Amino acid sequence: MFSNRTGWRLAHNRLSAAVERLRHDRLRPPFLDLTGSNPTRAGIPYPSEEIARALAAPEPHRYDPDPRGDREARDAIRDWYVGRGLFADPDRLFLTPGTSESYAWIFKLLCDPDDAVLVPRPSYPLFEFLAGLESVTTASYPLRYEGRWRIDEDALLETLETTRRARAIVVVNPNNPTGSYLSRSERAQLVEIARTRDLAIISDEVFWSFPLERVSSGNQSPLSFLSEDSVPTFVLDGLSKSAGLPGMKAGWIAVDGPEDFRSAALARLEVIADTYLSVGTTVQRALPQLLPLGAVVARSIRARIGANAAALRAAVDSAPSCELLAIEGGWSAVLRVPHKVTEEHLCLQLLELDGVLVQPGWFFDFEGPAYLVVSLLTPEADLAEGIARVLARAA
Repeated sequence: MFSNRTGWRLAHNRLSAAVERLRHDRLRPPFLDLTGSNPTRAGIPYPSEEIARALAAPEPHRYDPDPRGDREARDAIRDWYVGRGLFADPDRLFLTPGTSESYAWIFKLLCDPDDAVLVPRPSYPLFEFLAGLESVTTASYPLRYEGRWRIDEDALLETLETTRRARAIVVVNPNNPTGSYLSRSERAQLVEIARTRDLAIISDEVFWSFPLERVSSGNQSPLSFLSEDSVPTFVLDGLSKSAGLPGMKAGWIAVDGPEDFRSAALARLEVIADTYLSVGTTVQRALPQLLPLGAVVARSIRARIGANAAALRAAVDSAPSCELLAIEGGWSAVLRVPHKVTEEHLCLQLLELDGVLVQPGWFFDFEGPAYLVVSLLTPEADLAEGIARVLARAA
């Protein structure tokens, strides 16, 4: 009766089952959760009254649908990018209900059933689900750690040789959880590969606004794919991460590329967007006010992740058996720990014996053991105490 697209294995793994059990065990003290990615639940201060006023627009019943999204909202996004030294043409922007839906729209636009998109490894654990729901397959290309994370170009080309009907390369810039921005040479290589292989680039830049260290290669500022007109390009961002407002459910797609591609893509995306019209009017009309309010939230997030990254580095430096891998941006940090037991077993020990939750590397498809991933959004005292327990257990 059900679609093969939803034929997932829905059973809990051992770690998620243990988390669920302990969350309902009132006889034990709460564990320290070092995995949280929801800024609204991380003790980040919010201008709540100002956000409420922004959402209280006059005539809330008024409905003037535009498939690309409210024009004033798109103009505000352009201005937001200008403040970051970037440019996005409002006529090439589409508002979406968030980045996951942005992927869905682009997969609909580019792919027929069983076409493929290339995705980075390690990275988000959601790509296979998002692609599968559109009857699209995924093939992964690896990131390698050599003092910083980089794209393995040879492996990427080999993946393309063995992948039938590839339509696009997905890049997450900076990647989650590795925190690595694209270097200038990597960006140029991807553009050349896309040009010679007739591929689109989908650049997920939701963490772009959260740099922690200057990009190692050339000590440069973070690079974006915005205004890339030589190859078909889609840049994704939204309020969830860049403004710390996940509940607002508003993201966007910026469409770039050669003029003939761009005009056709805009026309087809407009039909997709008009079919759904899924972004709430209230949020669209509030977006010009929400973006500057989100900038206040983003500053608080940057302060939190900066302080946590510095404290984490100091703590790990005193534990020679463990290594904190380079963090260039984003909200996550990756620790390499001795491979004494499996990652799952280590995470279960940390949860059940030490009262601290971290994520195992296999959750993000790291190639080998042993990696642990923690969130830099964690309240600072919780992260300090939790990491002390992690290092004691992992040493």
